[in-house]
Amino acid sequence: MGAVLTLALTGCGSTKTAAPAAGSGGGGKVGTTVPLLTSPFWQAYNNYLPQMAKTEGVDALGSVNANSDPAALITDINNLLNQGVKGLVVTPLDSAAIVAGLNQAANKGVPVVAVDVAPDSGKVAMVVRADNKAYGTKACDAIGEKVKQGKVVQIEGDLASVNGRERTQAFGDCMKAKYPGIQVLAVPAAWEADKAASGLESLLTANPDIKAVYMQAGGVYLAPTEQALKRKNMYFPIGDPRHVVLVSNDGIPEELAAIRAGELDATVSQPADDYAKYGMYWIKKAMAGETFHAGPTDHGSVVVETKPGILEDQLPAPLITKANVDDKSLWGNNL
Repeated sequence: MGAVLTLALTGCGSTKTAAPAAGSGGGGKVGTTVPLLTSPFWQAYNNYLPQMAKTEGVDALGSVNANSDPAALITDINNLLNQGVKGLVVTPLDSAAIVAGLNQAANKGVPVVAVDVAPDSGKVAMVVRADNKAYGTKACDAIGEKVKQGKVVQIEGDLASVNGRERTQAFGDCMKAKYPGIQVLAVPAAWEADKAASGLESLLTANPDIKAVYMQAGGVYLAPTEQALKRKNMYFPIGDPRHVVLVSNDGIPEELAAIRAGELDATVSQPADDYAKYGMYWIKKAMAGETFHAGPTDHGSVVVETKPGILEDQLPAPLITKANVDDKSLWGNNL
Protein backbone atom coordinates (compact mmCIF):
# COMPACT_ATOMS: atom_id res chain seq x y z
CA MET A 1 0.00 0.00 0.00
CA GLY A 2 1.13 3.57 -0.61
CA ALA A 3 2.35 5.79 2.17
CA VAL A 4 -0.30 7.75 4.07
CA LEU A 5 0.34 11.48 4.28
CA THR A 6 -0.12 13.03 7.70
CA LEU A 7 -0.65 16.61 8.80
CA ALA A 8 -0.09 17.62 12.41
CA LEU A 9 -2.88 19.75 13.81
CA THR A 10 -1.25 22.30 16.06
CA GLY A 11 -2.42 22.31 19.67
CA CYS A 12 -5.13 19.67 19.43
CA GLY A 13 -3.20 16.52 20.10
CA SER A 14 -4.19 14.90 16.81
CA THR A 15 -2.98 13.91 13.39
CA LYS A 16 -5.24 13.87 10.33
CA THR A 17 -4.77 11.04 7.87
CA ALA A 18 -5.48 11.38 4.16
CA ALA A 19 -8.33 8.86 4.38
CA PRO A 20 -11.07 8.24 6.99
CA ALA A 21 -10.82 5.37 9.46
CA ALA A 22 -12.02 2.01 8.27
CA GLY A 23 -15.75 1.55 8.64
CA SER A 24 -16.48 5.21 9.41
CA GLY A 25 -16.64 7.02 6.10
CA GLY A 26 -16.10 10.17 8.14
CA GLY A 27 -19.72 10.31 9.31
CA GLY A 28 -22.71 8.22 10.33
CA LYS A 29 -24.59 7.45 13.50
CA VAL A 30 -22.85 7.43 16.87
CA GLY A 31 -24.01 5.11 19.65
CA THR A 32 -23.80 6.34 23.24
CA THR A 33 -24.03 4.56 26.58
CA VAL A 34 -24.40 5.65 30.20
CA PRO A 35 -23.45 3.44 33.14
CA LEU A 36 -26.50 4.19 35.32
CA LEU A 37 -29.21 6.79 35.76
CA THR A 38 -29.75 6.60 39.53
CA SER A 39 -27.05 9.24 40.13
CA PRO A 40 -27.70 12.96 39.57
CA PHE A 41 -24.24 13.18 37.98
CA TRP A 42 -25.06 10.62 35.31
CA GLN A 43 -28.50 12.09 34.81
CA ALA A 44 -26.81 15.40 34.06
CA TYR A 45 -24.30 13.78 31.70
CA ASN A 46 -27.13 11.97 29.92
CA ASN A 47 -28.96 15.27 29.43
CA TYR A 48 -25.82 16.92 28.08
CA LEU A 49 -25.20 14.22 25.45
CA PRO A 50 -27.79 15.33 22.85
CA GLN A 51 -26.95 19.01 23.45
CA MET A 52 -23.23 18.47 22.92
CA ALA A 53 -23.78 16.14 19.96
CA LYS A 54 -25.70 18.94 18.26
CA THR A 55 -23.04 21.50 19.16
CA GLU A 56 -20.25 19.28 17.78
CA GLY A 57 -22.21 18.26 14.68
CA VAL A 58 -22.48 14.59 15.61
CA ASP A 59 -25.48 12.43 14.69
CA ALA A 60 -25.87 10.63 18.03
CA LEU A 61 -28.48 8.05 18.90
CA GLY A 62 -30.28 8.21 22.22
CA SER A 63 -28.17 6.78 25.00
CA VAL A 64 -28.46 3.20 26.26
CA ASN A 65 -28.42 2.69 30.03
CA ALA A 66 -26.34 -0.27 31.25
CA ASN A 67 -27.93 0.04 34.70
CA SER A 68 -24.69 -0.77 36.58
CA ASP A 69 -24.29 -4.13 34.79
CA PRO A 70 -20.95 -4.61 32.95
CA ALA A 71 -22.32 -7.60 31.02
CA ALA A 72 -25.34 -5.57 29.89
CA LEU A 73 -22.98 -2.87 28.63
CA ILE A 74 -21.18 -5.38 26.38
CA THR A 75 -24.56 -6.52 25.03
CA ASP A 76 -25.53 -2.89 24.44
CA ILE A 77 -22.33 -2.27 22.49
CA ASN A 78 -22.94 -5.35 20.37
CA ASN A 79 -26.51 -4.24 19.67
CA LEU A 80 -25.36 -0.77 18.65
CA LEU A 81 -22.72 -2.25 16.32
CA ASN A 82 -25.39 -4.47 14.75
CA GLN A 83 -27.44 -1.32 14.13
CA GLY A 84 -24.58 -0.05 12.00
CA VAL A 85 -23.21 2.78 14.13
CA LYS A 86 -19.97 4.27 12.84
CA GLY A 87 -18.70 5.46 16.21
CA LEU A 88 -19.24 4.79 19.92
CA VAL A 89 -19.01 7.00 23.00
CA VAL A 90 -19.17 4.68 26.00
CA THR A 91 -18.65 4.82 29.75
CA PRO A 92 -17.14 1.57 31.00
CA LEU A 93 -18.38 0.14 34.29
CA ASP A 94 -15.57 -2.37 34.68
CA SER A 95 -12.16 -1.44 33.26
CA ALA A 96 -11.36 -5.07 32.41
CA ALA A 97 -14.79 -6.24 31.24
CA ILE A 98 -15.13 -3.40 28.71
CA VAL A 99 -12.27 -4.85 26.66
CA ALA A 100 -14.65 -7.40 25.13
CA GLY A 101 -16.82 -4.58 23.81
CA LEU A 102 -13.81 -2.66 22.53
CA ASN A 103 -12.67 -5.75 20.65
CA GLN A 104 -16.11 -6.08 19.04
CA ALA A 105 -15.89 -2.49 17.84
CA ALA A 106 -12.30 -2.90 16.60
CA ASN A 107 -13.30 -5.96 14.59
CA LYS A 108 -15.85 -3.81 12.73
CA GLY A 109 -13.53 -0.86 12.31
CA VAL A 110 -15.67 1.35 14.55
CA PRO A 111 -13.76 3.91 16.66
CA VAL A 112 -14.57 4.23 20.35
CA VAL A 113 -14.18 7.09 22.80
CA ALA A 114 -14.37 6.07 26.47
CA VAL A 115 -15.73 8.67 28.89
CA ASP A 116 -14.95 8.93 32.62
CA VAL A 117 -13.49 5.43 33.01
CA ALA A 118 -10.41 4.15 31.21
CA PRO A 119 -10.16 0.55 30.02
CA ASP A 120 -7.37 -1.68 31.25
CA SER A 121 -6.52 -2.49 27.62
CA GLY A 122 -8.11 -2.62 24.18
CA LYS A 123 -8.38 -0.08 21.38
CA VAL A 124 -9.85 3.35 22.09
CA ALA A 125 -9.38 6.49 20.03
CA MET A 126 -9.38 8.57 23.21
CA VAL A 127 -10.34 8.42 26.88
CA VAL A 128 -12.07 11.55 28.15
CA ARG A 129 -11.79 11.94 31.90
CA ALA A 130 -10.21 13.98 34.64
CA ASP A 131 -7.18 12.95 36.67
CA ASN A 132 -8.82 10.65 39.22
CA LYS A 133 -5.66 10.40 41.31
CA ALA A 134 -5.94 14.15 41.76
CA TYR A 135 -9.49 13.63 43.07
CA GLY A 136 -8.18 11.49 45.90
CA THR A 137 -5.30 13.85 46.65
CA LYS A 138 -7.50 16.97 46.64
CA ALA A 139 -9.98 15.28 48.99
CA CYS A 140 -7.13 14.19 51.26
CA ASP A 141 -5.77 17.72 51.53
CA ALA A 142 -9.22 19.23 52.04
CA ILE A 143 -9.72 16.91 55.02
CA GLY A 144 -6.14 17.14 56.26
CA GLU A 145 -6.40 20.91 56.54
CA LYS A 146 -9.20 20.48 59.10
CA VAL A 147 -8.46 17.13 60.76
CA LYS A 148 -4.97 16.58 62.11
CA GLN A 149 -5.50 13.25 63.83
CA GLY A 150 -8.17 10.65 64.38
CA LYS A 151 -10.32 8.40 62.22
CA VAL A 152 -11.44 9.24 58.68
CA VAL A 153 -13.76 7.14 56.51
CA GLN A 154 -13.28 6.69 52.78
CA ILE A 155 -16.43 5.49 50.99
CA GLU A 156 -14.89 3.78 48.00
CA GLY A 157 -16.15 3.39 44.47
CA ASP A 158 -16.08 0.14 42.55
CA LEU A 159 -12.51 -1.16 42.63
CA ALA A 160 -13.17 -3.01 39.36
CA SER A 161 -13.13 0.49 37.86
CA VAL A 162 -9.88 2.36 37.43
CA ASN A 163 -11.65 5.38 38.91
CA GLY A 164 -12.34 3.62 42.18
CA ARG A 165 -8.83 2.23 42.32
CA GLU A 166 -7.10 5.52 41.57
CA ARG A 167 -9.18 7.62 44.00
CA THR A 168 -8.73 5.05 46.76
CA GLN A 169 -5.00 4.66 46.30
CA ALA A 170 -4.31 8.38 45.94
CA PHE A 171 -6.33 9.26 49.03
CA GLY A 172 -4.62 6.57 51.10
CA ASP A 173 -1.14 7.42 49.83
CA CYS A 174 -1.66 11.13 50.51
CA MET A 175 -2.91 10.51 54.04
CA LYS A 176 0.02 8.23 54.82
CA ALA A 177 2.58 10.66 53.44
CA LYS A 178 1.19 13.99 54.68
CA TYR A 179 -1.14 13.29 57.60
CA PRO A 180 0.29 10.38 59.60
CA GLY A 181 -1.95 11.15 62.57
CA ILE A 182 -5.02 10.13 60.59
CA GLN A 183 -6.30 6.54 60.44
CA VAL A 184 -8.25 5.75 57.25
CA LEU A 185 -11.20 3.34 57.48
CA ALA A 186 -12.83 1.98 54.31
CA VAL A 187 -16.40 1.36 53.17
CA PRO A 188 -16.40 -0.66 49.90
CA ALA A 189 -19.57 0.66 48.25
CA ALA A 190 -19.17 -0.06 44.49
CA TRP A 191 -21.01 3.18 43.56
CA GLU A 192 -24.16 1.89 45.34
CA ALA A 193 -26.04 4.05 47.84
CA ASP A 194 -27.34 1.18 49.97
CA LYS A 195 -23.85 -0.26 50.42
CA ALA A 196 -22.56 3.17 51.39
CA ALA A 197 -25.35 3.61 53.95
CA SER A 198 -25.02 0.21 55.62
CA GLY A 199 -21.22 0.24 55.60
CA LEU A 200 -20.96 3.74 57.02
CA GLU A 201 -23.56 3.08 59.70
CA SER A 202 -21.64 0.01 60.86
CA LEU A 203 -18.42 2.00 61.08
CA LEU A 204 -20.10 4.85 62.94
CA THR A 205 -21.50 2.38 65.46
CA ALA A 206 -18.08 0.86 66.10
CA ASN A 207 -16.22 4.19 65.82
CA PRO A 208 -18.31 7.08 67.17
CA ASP A 209 -15.16 9.23 67.15
CA ILE A 210 -14.94 9.43 63.33
CA LYS A 211 -13.78 12.92 62.30
CA ALA A 212 -14.37 13.00 58.54
CA VAL A 213 -15.85 11.17 55.57
CA TYR A 214 -14.56 11.20 51.99
CA MET A 215 -17.26 10.20 49.49
CA GLN A 216 -15.85 9.16 46.13
CA ALA A 217 -19.19 9.89 44.41
CA GLY A 218 -21.38 12.56 45.93
CA GLY A 219 -24.16 11.80 43.49
CA VAL A 220 -24.83 8.43 45.12
CA TYR A 221 -23.11 8.77 48.52
CA LEU A 222 -24.04 12.25 49.81
CA ALA A 223 -27.63 11.54 50.80
CA PRO A 224 -26.95 8.18 52.54
CA THR A 225 -23.96 9.69 54.35
CA GLU A 226 -26.05 12.56 55.67
CA GLN A 227 -28.80 10.16 56.72
CA ALA A 228 -26.38 7.83 58.52
CA LEU A 229 -24.83 10.73 60.42
CA LYS A 230 -28.26 12.05 61.40
CA ARG A 231 -29.32 8.64 62.69
CA LYS A 232 -26.23 8.60 64.91
CA ASN A 233 -26.80 12.21 66.02
CA MET A 234 -23.49 13.17 64.38
CA TYR A 235 -24.72 15.59 61.71
CA PHE A 236 -23.73 19.16 62.62
CA PRO A 237 -22.96 22.21 60.47
CA ILE A 238 -19.51 23.55 59.68
CA GLY A 239 -18.34 25.65 62.61
CA ASP A 240 -19.86 23.39 65.23
CA PRO A 241 -17.05 21.59 67.10
CA ARG A 242 -18.98 18.34 66.62
CA HIS A 243 -19.03 18.73 62.81
CA VAL A 244 -17.86 15.68 60.87
CA VAL A 245 -15.86 17.00 57.90
CA LEU A 246 -17.42 15.91 54.60
CA VAL A 247 -15.68 15.96 51.22
CA SER A 248 -17.01 14.42 48.02
CA ASN A 249 -16.53 14.12 44.25
CA ASP A 250 -18.96 15.08 41.46
CA GLY A 251 -19.96 18.75 41.59
CA ILE A 252 -23.71 18.20 41.26
CA PRO A 253 -26.11 21.02 42.23
CA GLU A 254 -27.07 19.19 45.43
CA GLU A 255 -23.45 19.26 46.59
CA LEU A 256 -23.12 22.95 45.77
CA ALA A 257 -26.29 23.65 47.77
CA ALA A 258 -24.87 21.67 50.70
CA ILE A 259 -21.65 23.72 50.56
CA ARG A 260 -23.64 26.96 50.60
CA ALA A 261 -25.67 25.67 53.55
CA GLY A 262 -22.51 24.92 55.54
CA GLU A 263 -23.13 21.17 55.53
CA LEU A 264 -20.54 19.92 53.00
CA ASP A 265 -16.94 21.14 53.27
CA ALA A 266 -15.84 20.57 49.70
CA THR A 267 -16.31 18.58 46.51
CA VAL A 268 -14.23 17.97 43.40
CA SER A 269 -16.20 18.91 40.30
CA GLN A 270 -16.28 16.23 37.62
CA PRO A 271 -17.08 18.07 34.37
CA ALA A 272 -20.30 16.35 33.26
CA ASP A 273 -20.80 18.92 30.51
CA ASP A 274 -17.26 18.62 29.17
CA TYR A 275 -17.36 14.82 29.38
CA ALA A 276 -20.25 14.95 26.90
CA LYS A 277 -18.76 17.77 24.82
CA TYR A 278 -15.32 16.27 24.36
CA GLY A 279 -16.65 12.75 23.99
CA MET A 280 -18.41 14.06 20.88
CA TYR A 281 -15.43 16.20 19.88
CA TRP A 282 -13.02 13.26 19.82
CA ILE A 283 -15.39 10.73 18.22
CA LYS A 284 -16.08 13.14 15.37
CA LYS A 285 -12.34 13.45 14.74
CA ALA A 286 -11.80 9.70 15.01
CA MET A 287 -14.62 8.97 12.53
CA ALA A 288 -13.00 11.46 10.13
CA GLY A 289 -9.83 9.38 10.16
CA GLU A 290 -7.73 11.37 12.59
CA THR A 291 -5.34 9.69 14.98
CA PHE A 292 -4.06 11.32 18.13
CA HIS A 293 -0.92 11.86 20.17
CA ALA A 294 0.07 13.18 23.57
CA GLY A 295 0.28 16.91 24.10
CA PRO A 296 -1.73 20.05 24.87
CA THR A 297 -5.19 20.40 23.34
CA ASP A 298 -7.02 23.40 21.93
CA HIS A 299 -9.42 23.37 24.93
CA GLY A 300 -7.14 23.88 27.91
CA SER A 301 -6.37 20.27 28.77
CA VAL A 302 -3.53 17.86 28.10
CA VAL A 303 -3.61 14.49 26.35
CA VAL A 304 -1.39 11.99 28.17
CA GLU A 305 -0.50 8.40 27.34
CA THR A 306 -1.50 6.57 30.52
CA LYS A 307 -0.67 3.12 29.13
CA PRO A 308 0.91 2.04 25.86
CA GLY A 309 -1.59 2.89 23.14
CA ILE A 310 -4.16 4.49 25.51
CA LEU A 311 -4.43 8.27 25.32
CA GLU A 312 -6.38 10.28 27.84
CA ASP A 313 -7.70 13.83 27.54
CA GLN A 314 -7.41 14.93 31.17
CA LEU A 315 -9.97 17.68 31.72
CA PRO A 316 -9.77 20.14 34.62
CA ALA A 317 -11.65 19.18 37.81
CA PRO A 318 -11.52 21.99 40.37
CA LEU A 319 -12.00 21.68 44.12
CA ILE A 320 -15.15 23.56 45.19
CA THR A 321 -15.43 25.13 48.62
CA LYS A 322 -17.41 27.98 50.15
CA ALA A 323 -14.91 30.35 48.52
CA ASN A 324 -15.77 29.48 44.90
CA VAL A 325 -19.12 27.67 45.08
CA ASP A 326 -20.89 30.49 43.22
CA ASP A 327 -18.47 30.45 40.28
CA LYS A 328 -20.63 30.66 37.16
CA SER A 329 -18.22 28.50 35.18
CA LEU A 330 -19.04 25.42 37.28
CA TRP A 331 -21.40 23.12 35.40
CA GLY A 332 -23.36 22.48 38.59
CA ASN A 333 -24.37 26.14 38.59
CA ASN A 334 -25.57 26.06 34.98
CA LEU A 335 -28.15 23.29 34.74
